[in-house]
Amino acid sequence: MGQPKLLLRVGGATIIDRMLSAFHHPGIAATVVVVRADDEPLRIAVQTAGGTVIQPPQAPPDMRTSVEFALAHIREHFHPDPDDVWILVPADHPLLDSSVMPALISGWNARQPQILIPTHAGQRGHPTLFRWDLADEVPRLPLNVGLNHLVKLHSADVTELPVDTLGILLDLDTPADYAALLGQVENSPPRGA
Repeated sequence: MGQPKLLLRVGGATIIDRMLSAFHHPGIAATVVVVRADDEPLRIAVQTAGGTVIQPPQAPPDMRTSVEFALAHIREHFHPDPDDVWILVPADHPLLDSSVMPALISGWNARQPQILIPTHAGQRGHPTLFRWDLADEVPRLPLNVGLNHLVKLHSADVTELPVDTLGILLDLDTPADYAALLGQVENSPPRGA
């Protein structure tokens, strides 16, 4: 992106603030974000948005390693039960809205699956919900695979939940993605409308 993408502004808020605001729900005990130790502006933004910051001494080389740090923090500070839930979403999903988490939590409570993945128009997106007992499998995954491998290992235990928001699919990787996002936000009604 040529600049810190999570601090880019969209519709009057930063990407990280927009994303974290989707997780303000009474059923969520904490929102944990892994931030590089040298990224003070992002640390401040996450804390301002109500997230808990985890800063490993060395920058994690990939998302999977970041998730391992987050899960270790959750295990140590919250002592989850095996049937509790952990939620995974990359931080660059700026169009998640406040309707997503209530729908997913309601779907989880109704079905109690191992893994719950939202879909839109038949495509899987984020956030993904996992039973806590699957957290123990993350460090044991082969080194050359990502977290999608955990879903693949438990493919028979995945439940899909259709949702009406395209935001579960949209992430932000390039300047063109950002330009398209700005155009989409300018031409859409305010969040929650």
